[in-house]
Amino acid sequence: MEDYLERLKERGKTSRVYREYQLVGLMVAEVLGDEKHKSLYIKLARKHGSERMLQLAKSVAERKEVRNKGAYFMKLLEIEKGEKSGNG
Repeated sequence: MEDYLERLKERGKTSRVYREYQLVGLMVAEVLGDEKHKSLYIKLARKHGSERMLQLAKSVAERKEVRNKGAYFMKLLEIEKGEKSGNG
């Protein structure tokens, strides 16, 4: 019985990715060091597209002076979204 419970705990730790946007969201969370908000990044990847989100996250991660990379990423995403909707 104890062995079974251990196996269940281990299975719970592994992620199950079924769609590309899920993988991208997890990658963005990892790049930014913000795994606590991975579900948010998955949701955003679904809405905004994967390629641009990864580019933006990598750009933010390279900036050493940014202390809260997750918040900075969200601000840049918001600004970018505003620019797109302002041009349409």
